[in-house]
Amino acid sequence: MNTRDIANTLVELCKQGKNAEAKALYSDEIISVEAFAPPGANREVKGLAALQAKSQWWVDNHEIHSAAVTGPWPNGDRFIVGFQYDVTHKPSGQRIKMEEAALYTVENGKIVREEFFYASGA
Repeated sequence: MNTRDIANTLVELCKQGKNAEAKALYSDEIISVEAFAPPGANREVKGLAALQAKSQWWVDNHEIHSAAVTGPWPNGDRFIVGFQYDVTHKPSGQRIKMEEAALYTVENGKIVREEFFYASGA
């Protein structure tokens, strides 16, 4: 698949709530970079297993009330996707609305890097 195909597939799977299935689009050597380090973790994780663990932490610690996905916006071997969430952080009970953009880089038909950017106040 080319970058546009991967971008469209990722967005469609996320819109359907099939984020776990989207991991098939990722390289085994994926690098995932958050804008800020999650509590007790690093900003950057490497490898598909580490990415899946990070995703599981998110699911385990957040009740998702609603989610929306916008995009993709492709440019060469990269594309951006927007995410909006209404979630409750389970440990604190705090309900928040989050907005983030993710920049994905594609090489050899797989996503090799994802970087997250958060709206101020998130």
